[in-house]
Amino acid sequence: MQSWGRQEGLLAAISLLLLAWEEVCTIEVPLDPRIQQDLKQPPTIIKQSLKDYIVDPRDNIIIECEAKGNPVPTFMWRRNGKFFNVGKDPRVTMRKRSGTLEISFRNGGRPEDYEGEYQCFASNNFGTALSNKMLLRVSKSPLWPKEVLEPVVINEGAPLVLACNPPPGLPPPNTFWMNSAMLPISQDERVSMGLNGDLYFSNVLAKDAATDYSCNARFLFTHTIQQKNPFTLKVLTKEPYNDTSSFSSVNHTDSYSGRSVPETTPTFLTPTGTTSSKMVLRGEQMLLECIAAGVPTPRIHWFKKGGELPTQKVKTENYNKTLRIMSVSEEDSGEYVCRANNKIGSISHSISVQVKAAPYWLEKPQNLILAPDENGRLVCRANGNPKPSIQWLVNGEPIESAVQNPSRQVVDDTIIFRAVQTGSSAVYQCNASNEHGYLLANAFVNILDMAPRMLGPKNQLIKVIENNRTFLDCPYFGSPMPELRWFKNGQGSSLDGGQYRVYLNGTLEIKRARTEDQGTYTCVASNILGRVDNQVRLEVKEPTRIVRAPEHLTVTRGSLAQFDCRVKYDVSLPITVTWTKDDKPLSISWRLKKDEDSLTIPNVLESDEGTYTCTVSTELDEDSASARLTVLGYDPISPSNRSTLLADRPEPPRDLELSDPSERSVRLTWIHGNDNNSPITEFQVQFEENRFQPGRWQNLSSYPGDLNSVVLQLSPYVNYQFRVIAINAIGPSRPSRPSPRYQTSGAPPDVVPRGLKGEGTKTNNMEISWEPLLDMEKNGPNLRYIVSWRQKDMSQDWKNVTTTLARHVIHNAGTYKPYEIKVLALNDFGPGPESSIVIGYSAEGRPTAAPTDVRVSKIDSTKTHVHWAPVDPNTIMGALKEYRVHYWRESSLLKGLRVNKEVKTKGFNASGLQPSGILTDLIPYSNYKMYMKIVNRRYEGPPSNTVEFQTKEGVPGVPKFFRIKRWRTDTIHLEWEKPEEPNGILIGYTLKYQTVNGSQVGHIQMENFPPNVTQFTLRLPDRSTHYKFFLSARTQVGAGEVYAEDSPHFANEGNGTVRSVPVKHQPPIKLAGLIEGARYQLRVYSHEHHGISSEYVDFETLAAYSKDQVDIATQGWFIGLMCAVALLVLILLIVCFIKRSRGGKYPVRDKKDLPLDAVDQKDQDGSFDYRSDEDNKPLQGSQTSLDGNVKESDDSLVDYGDGGNGQFNEDGSFIGQYTVKKDKEETEGNESSEATSPVNAIYSLA
Repeated sequence: MQSWGRQEGLLAAISLLLLAWEEVCTIEVPLDPRIQQDLKQPPTIIKQSLKDYIVDPRDNIIIECEAKGNPVPTFMWRRNGKFFNVGKDPRVTMRKRSGTLEISFRNGGRPEDYEGEYQCFASNNFGTALSNKMLLRVSKSPLWPKEVLEPVVINEGAPLVLACNPPPGLPPPNTFWMNSAMLPISQDERVSMGLNGDLYFSNVLAKDAATDYSCNARFLFTHTIQQKNPFTLKVLTKEPYNDTSSFSSVNHTDSYSGRSVPETTPTFLTPTGTTSSKMVLRGEQMLLECIAAGVPTPRIHWFKKGGELPTQKVKTENYNKTLRIMSVSEEDSGEYVCRANNKIGSISHSISVQVKAAPYWLEKPQNLILAPDENGRLVCRANGNPKPSIQWLVNGEPIESAVQNPSRQVVDDTIIFRAVQTGSSAVYQCNASNEHGYLLANAFVNILDMAPRMLGPKNQLIKVIENNRTFLDCPYFGSPMPELRWFKNGQGSSLDGGQYRVYLNGTLEIKRARTEDQGTYTCVASNILGRVDNQVRLEVKEPTRIVRAPEHLTVTRGSLAQFDCRVKYDVSLPITVTWTKDDKPLSISWRLKKDEDSLTIPNVLESDEGTYTCTVSTELDEDSASARLTVLGYDPISPSNRSTLLADRPEPPRDLELSDPSERSVRLTWIHGNDNNSPITEFQVQFEENRFQPGRWQNLSSYPGDLNSVVLQLSPYVNYQFRVIAINAIGPSRPSRPSPRYQTSGAPPDVVPRGLKGEGTKTNNMEISWEPLLDMEKNGPNLRYIVSWRQKDMSQDWKNVTTTLARHVIHNAGTYKPYEIKVLALNDFGPGPESSIVIGYSAEGRPTAAPTDVRVSKIDSTKTHVHWAPVDPNTIMGALKEYRVHYWRESSLLKGLRVNKEVKTKGFNASGLQPSGILTDLIPYSNYKMYMKIVNRRYEGPPSNTVEFQTKEGVPGVPKFFRIKRWRTDTIHLEWEKPEEPNGILIGYTLKYQTVNGSQVGHIQMENFPPNVTQFTLRLPDRSTHYKFFLSARTQVGAGEVYAEDSPHFANEGNGTVRSVPVKHQPPIKLAGLIEGARYQLRVYSHEHHGISSEYVDFETLAAYSKDQVDIATQGWFIGLMCAVALLVLILLIVCFIKRSRGGKYPVRDKKDLPLDAVDQKDQDGSFDYRSDEDNKPLQGSQTSLDGNVKESDDSLVDYGDGGNGQFNEDGSFIGQYTVKKDKEETEGNESSEATSPVNAIYSLA
């Protein structure tokens, strides 16, 4: 029986969990005002004062509490946990339709009497919402206590602390030090103020002696500064301080140099001891301080044990004595070390930092709107250190003591609702608290029942083009959610399936509209409370198409050009045909003739050349086609053109007269001028007015060339004068003389200001702007605009203002509120037409909420899927631009690999209840961190929770380098370095290679190497073989990017290739880049006179050293020979010493007078060339160095040449020991023209 009871309890628990997860999405109530005004809703707190609320005692106290709801909420306050009767206190009033308290002290009273903890309750018939508990405190700025400060006497070089001890204010004051001249005390590495306000001297100097060290306290709320009695500092010194002494120019940290100040090892003034601890709350800033004493002044350095300082948010201040870390997080916990050192020694102090956390939201409960019999849940998840406790309240009372609700069950941090019933609406409070603070969130559960309603316009007409995808909208709402069905022509079954698709929002999609789809569509929404329908009439139109498009034309100047543009369209739709030239509107004058199917250009001019486009449009669609017109010059052979060779531009018209005046027209008559053998085809009438743009002639209209009298259509309130220009095939005439002036009478404006819009430019404003009327559209004097606005859907009266500008700014417009706006122009003759109503929005605010439940899934090596819960649209404070992810690479999973921690961003425009996006371009095998913000068009919102994830191992990057060297004629040596981004744990390298001979390639060979091998030597079958190598690194995932490299053509110099090296200096010359073991031929010749050349000289280079060769230095015969040579040299030195001690003379002067050798007198501008005629011969001669240069002997008599500092007797002999030295590099760089002596030659060969 007991076992059966336990099983029954387990089954009950499992069923409870299943019920907990049975939920539906909360109902989204449309913002339609017809729905909102009938929507009953519990209270919601929308504005409240700070939790820690400090007020200025000189002002009235205002404690804010605003709430919304339907019915309008009533308000009640508690003070210090007890009911606060606002009506009984004459100094306290509550604002109308608000819970905000105003406490006035005009008639006396002390603000301190109202200090305490306040909490606001907003209630209506559907529940009670609570504000935070607001701790009200009055700002205090107490006076400095009276005290007598004895003079401070101290020895020079000793440390000193001048205590500030400011009076305890609320909030605490800011401290600073000044002298009697009200100048700040100069601070540096030696003298600085600590975080507690004390003034620290690492060591005192004689120059610090003063009588006016004064600590000052600035109180922010009262804007007052209080000064402490000044300190007098006397410095005992062995030497008087002289500001102009020699050591005054020394670095300020070494100002005691030469002053007999004893040097001392560093000691800490603060903190004391070797260790200390500090606790800081998550999200706050952390300040660590170390100030040291010592001579010389110690320098401070900061470290973190077991890790690096977070460089992105760490800042050192106060000459490196203060370490500031902004917005600390749990990973900032640890042991921080400050080290002070000078040249005498060093000392360290360890600070153990523990990061605690006040509660912060992981998932904040959201308002829940349910229909009867639906399920739902409220979740309240918070974190902190220590872990916060969760308490649920309902309408301000603990849920345990509230009236029992059978549809409600509390499971830890979740309240589960099952089959809710009407009348159980309430406001629930979640309180998450620990020893460091608390969070309070209100979330209402509103049980809504509402009959179906249609939200769209009635009997809407939709026109679509045949074969297009079509959407018929039917927005609706009800609770419970109504069922929606579509019918056609009021009969048949509901439409869904086939080419029809019904969306959840009520929209009917017709995938491809056909003529037979025309008709009346009815959408019907129904639930248990009722039924409602709406109709949409659909008309399917024939598409607009150009059936004969214009074709490219090439015509002769003066001839006719015609472009076709024949159109097929639906006759029930009005059609518009427009022509453009080079993408600019084409002015259709009398010369250009446009009919329904074509455009004709008679008497083509060079200026007519260009691309002409015909665009045909209806209210639903359009089509266009283009063609190019090319204009050629006259054909000189054509008889028809011969007569025009004498033609010229026409003479200007004359005798202009005005007649038949009216309000907006006048007749203009003129007499033709001579056409100069080319018929006049067009008259251009121009006007000038003296009110807006005097002196500027503008085109008015064009007329055919056979007219001489026309009626001009004019604008009101313009003082005109006219002139006429005649045009023939050659070009325009000069303008005629101006006509008499004609003044039209004024009238109200005819046009509506264009470009009306409203948008926010600053916080809480909306700027309404439009395009000003043109001068010719003003129609009268004193033009101004009447702009009107009202908040949309608020049943407000129109507000308006009259302005002469083309803009008006509305202040206090709220945050992203929709407004209806309109504008009209008026002048002294009256108002013009009013514009259509345009919807504008006030300025966007900073989003108040962060995306929640940010997480990642499907993590790959270079990408991951990001998921989040969308924010409440009301918290965006504007139009949603994107969800923006901030992410950075925190570290590599490979130890010791440095990474770039640059923060990158990526935006996602995903929507829906479960939005997601893909974060790409990640680096494999790395630790990443990311958080998300909501972004509108102006601001970013607060950050979400930080998410950490690790990318998987990927294929490695390309090796850092890949070099190919040739050590010998028959081998190639390859070297490489591991990739900069291994992207995982390297397991080895793969080398593929193949021979390449022109376009022919050999079989691919492959070698695999372990990860610690980064070189390989390949033996060549012959020296002319050329290879192509392919190198890649490998991880467990696979091989990475391939580094391809070709082996150099080392054999180029073994096949008779001739190389020339220009020479600009005296011999000897060094040849670089030779191949070991090769035979060469060499000659020297002149660049300017190629006939001047030496004979060819043959030589061979040495073979490269091989491990197979016998090392001569280890052979016995060689060791014996070297010993004999050493003995012989010793005997020669003894003989030289004996001769020298007897005063023997060295024939220096004789050597100096020798004539120059002929070989040294050749032209310096010369060259030599060399060739190799054998590939691989043993070398018997000098050996080249690694860089290809011939290695010279380090032992040469050149080092003891003329011009040294040796001492000589008058007869030229040396005095004493031969000790003169000369720099070897200087000797080698000396281009002496003297011949090399035989002695030097012998030493060079040695």
